[in-house]
Amino acid sequence: QVQLGESGGGLVQAGGSLRLSCAASGGTFSSYVIGWFRQAPGKEREFVAAVTWSGGSTYYAGSLKCRFTISRDGAKNTVHLQMNSLKPEDTAVYYCAAGHRASAKEYDYNAWGQGTQVTVSS
Repeated sequence: QVQLGESGGGLVQAGGSLRLSCAASGGTFSSYVIGWFRQAPGKEREFVAAVTWSGGSTYYAGSLKCRFTISRDGAKNTVHLQMNSLKPEDTAVYYCAAGHRASAKEYDYNAWGQGTQVTVSS
């Protein structure tokens, strides 16, 4: 069974950058899609971006595409989320998830990491 672990969160000032990492283990990932979601306090979890492990096709929430970039490192079984020009409204717990369908829906992902906190100060 796939296991995921996020890292790279922290506190950053508005306008700054962070790179989140999602390390995957416990399976063969060629058929997987890895997605990033985030959940801000008092809000529902929302889709951020996804990448297909085989082929590297990428998908984004429309409002984030100009600032966030998702990529995968096959040699390290890791997916990164580069976040630039961060805003206070990007403050959330960020989760990575694995599924078999490129989707913005949580129910299409069946393995989740524990999340990493990102806090953007104004």
